[in-house]
Amino acid sequence: MEFGGSSSSFCLQQQQHRVAPFIRTIGINSSGEWRRRRSSTKTGYSNIVRCCNPVSYKKFVDFALDQTTTHTHLLPSPLQEKYNSMNSKDGKGELSMLSFQAAKIRLLRSLIIKSETMQVLDFTVFPKAEYDTPIFCANFFTTARTNIVVLDLNPLHDIINQGDYKEKYFKSLIPLGLKYAEHFPWGGKLTSESIKFFSPIVIWTKFTSSPQNYDILYSAFRDYYKVWLEMVGSAVKETDESQILRNLQAQHRYLTWRAEKDPGQGVLKKLIGDTLAKDLLRNFLFNGVDELGSKKFSDYFPQYCCDEDNKKRSTIGKSFESRPWDANGEFLGE
Repeated sequence: MEFGGSSSSFCLQQQQHRVAPFIRTIGINSSGEWRRRRSSTKTGYSNIVRCCNPVSYKKFVDFALDQTTTHTHLLPSPLQEKYNSMNSKDGKGELSMLSFQAAKIRLLRSLIIKSETMQVLDFTVFPKAEYDTPIFCANFFTTARTNIVVLDLNPLHDIINQGDYKEKYFKSLIPLGLKYAEHFPWGGKLTSESIKFFSPIVIWTKFTSSPQNYDILYSAFRDYYKVWLEMVGSAVKETDESQILRNLQAQHRYLTWRAEKDPGQGVLKKLIGDTLAKDLLRNFLFNGVDELGSKKFSDYFPQYCCDEDNKKRSTIGKSFESRPWDANGEFLGE
């Protein structure tokens, strides 16, 4: 199935997405600005990082790009020129970035971080506002001993109180979620605020590092991404301007939450400093937060605006210590 595109569109070849985006490495100069320099290797990867783990998140991204190009024509995003690869301040870590767009995809982007002590994958695909499909989200944090994982098709609209959207996109996927819930137990507390951005099939888990666990995670990633591609492929372009605006506002609300509450901010600040971390968060990882709408975090989430304690509620507020959906995908909380 191919969704969107035209004969004049550029169809990305496998060799190109695996090598070309990494031909430059970005360093940090004394003024805190992005600075490019040529990589020291033929493949474009720096020699500075030795993997702390047998897992390679690059193969996850390669799989996603391979699958996507069988459905649509991918074009490099304008973001790719600036955000491609950079070294950490101490020279012991590397950040590799990719970004693309397509007929139904506003932004497909990935960030892989490798250092001596950890690996991180942040892979997300945002649909265009003419489509109300969920947002594909994969956030993996790995050290030699432990892993923290979120894998989901984040609902664009409310599925707790909006039954038709849940019925449309998630009812048929409940068995898939249950399949992997058997392998990956619930990872612990999630607050009532953040749970609204997850679906009944979310994989939120923590597990010890092992080849078997990585194999199952890779299988889950492949299954979830193929389902998402089929979902987008069958999506019909919206022509009602009010619904397009509603989709746009929903995506901006999602971006605003993520840009403010993303737990990876501390890691980025430690690796590349406050200025570049903020730039990467707002202009690459959650691109659109400053362009798709004018509302601020306090406009969408006024309960956080009163004092510093409320701003921290994403970690200390009311929480769900176990999966808040039953085997039928019905929400168990209020």
